[in-house]
Amino acid sequence: MVENFFERLLAPLAAVADLVEAGGIFVYFIFLCGMLLWTLILERIWFFNRILPQQASEMLTIWKARADHKSWCARQIRQMMISKLNSSMTTNFPMLRTLVPMAPLLGLIGTVSGMLEVFDSMALRGSADARTMASGVSHAMVCTLTGLAVSITGLYPIYYFTTRVRRETETLADQFDI
Repeated sequence: MVENFFERLLAPLAAVADLVEAGGIFVYFIFLCGMLLWTLILERIWFFNRILPQQASEMLTIWKARADHKSWCARQIRQMMISKLNSSMTTNFPMLRTLVPMAPLLGLIGTVSGMLEVFDSMALRGSADARTMASGVSHAMVCTLTGLAVSITGLYPIYYFTTRVRRETETLADQFDI
C-alpha cells in the first residue's frame, strides 16, 4: 500500500527521467523552462485572487478619502493609482512571454542535436544504418515534443492574464469615479 503510494507520487519524476533519457540534455532545460513558467503562472493566479483585491481596496479607500476629485491634480493622482495597480498586475509578464517561445526553441536545439548525432553515426559507419538513424531521429523528436508541450501549456494562461489585466484596469478606472 505504502509502496504503491510512493510509486504513484514519483511517477511524474520517472516520466521526466524517461524523457531526458530519450531526448537528451536539452529536455532538462525544457523541463526547467516549464517549471519556471508554471511557477510564474501560479504566482499570478495567487496575485489576482489574493493580493490585487487588497491593493485595489486600499487605493479606492485612499481615493474616496480625498475631498477633491475634479481638479487636474486629483485626476493625475487617480491616473497614478490606476497605473500603479496596472503595473502590479503585469509584473512578470515579460518573463512569461519569453518562456513560452523559448521552450520550442530549446526543443529545436535538441532536434538539431539529434540530427547531428544521426549524421555523425552515418559518417563514422560510412553507411546509413536504419537502427542508428531511428535512435537519433527519436532523440530529435522527443526534444521537439517536450518543447511544444511546454509552450502550448503556457499559451492560454498568457492570453487569460492579458485579458484579465485589461478587464481589471477598466473596472478599476470605473470605480475611481471623478
